[in-house]
Amino acid sequence: MSIAFYMDENVHRGITDGLRIRDVDVLTVQEDERTGFRDPVILDRATELKRVLFTQDDDFLAEATLRQQEKTNFTGVVYAHKLRVSVGDCIRHLEIIAKAASYEELANRIQYLPL
Repeated sequence: MSIAFYMDENVHRGITDGLRIRDVDVLTVQEDERTGFRDPVILDRATELKRVLFTQDDDFLAEATLRQQEKTNFTGVVYAHKLRVSVGDCIRHLEIIAKAASYEELANRIQYLPL
């Protein structure tokens, strides 16, 4: 089973497009009409949709860490710093995660890129 991603609103459009070209299931916050919603709501929505959140916003790291401490379940967060990981590297690494990882491996975790 492939991992489906929920793309935070600040993710570079090229990453989303590159993943779609590679047949990775992605849904953006914008497409889901959740632009401008607070981070906890976005992470709840990703979990509700059974999608792993991909973000380049470090505020989500704090939210995910809080959930880990409180033992609140979430589908997982994949994070890449905008200045440290290129668009191409994000696409390649996210494709690997989508096609090789399981939801169980990512649940309640923060995965940093690059791998």
